[in-house]
Amino acid sequence: QVQLVESGGGLVQPGGSLRLSCQASGFLLGSFAVRWYRQAPGKEREWVANIGNPGTTSYSASVQGRFTGSRDNAKNTVYLQMNSLKPEDTAVYFCSAADRFWGQGTQVTVSS
Repeated sequence: QVQLVESGGGLVQPGGSLRLSCQASGFLLGSFAVRWYRQAPGKEREWVANIGNPGTTSYSASVQGRFTGSRDNAKNTVYLQMNSLKPEDTAVYFCSAADRFWGQGTQVTVSS
């Protein structure tokens, strides 16, 4: 069964950090570029980061310099390290494998 599962979300104070994971099963995640998106309440889905293979990365301007993507093909997993989090980073974060396979999302809430 093809599946992508995000994890690592939660509640964090402004300035804090979280690391999101996107683990694949049923296919080799290393064969795909992985994209992270987020969607805040009442807003459209927003592209956040692209993690290519073997690991070239690109980021939206809103997260550039604060978020870092990486991948561990041995674990069939991609990560998004999020530092210096801001309240405006609050959203449900999704990963996708080349926009073909999607995870269910993980909630990130940045609040004091």
